[in-house]
Amino acid sequence: MKIAIIVLFCLCAIPYIFAVISHYYRKKQFGQFDNQYPREQAAQLHGVGARAVAAQQNSWEALAVYSAALLAVVASGLDIKYLAEAAIIVLIGRILHGILYLANLDKLRSLTFVIAIAPCFYLFYVVIAVFSVG
Repeated sequence: MKIAIIVLFCLCAIPYIFAVISHYYRKKQFGQFDNQYPREQAAQLHGVGARAVAAQQNSWEALAVYSAALLAVVASGLDIKYLAEAAIIVLIGRILHGILYLANLDKLRSLTFVIAIAPCFYLFYVVIAVFSVG
């Protein structure tokens, strides 16, 4: 469980890392960061800056799915055999996804999205399967 919680912490940090990256590109493209209307400014970004914003949004979505899967595991009280491995796959997939997003490698990015989300559905499957048997 420790590794799964560490991965949760790392997944919480990833959107903020992309926020810092998009902040850099906002200053580069516009000369400043518009703190009054940050979403409007983000919508005007292009290139790597725009992809950083999109990667940040996608990271929040992925965090929600992993958090829900982990909550299901904890609530079930199950000792899932491959929980640590699943968590590590999610983290590696999410890191690669972000890198590939910034690099504009869309097909590889989509592949890493699937690789990173699959363990979450595996965790849900295991929890549901155990409760369906009992």
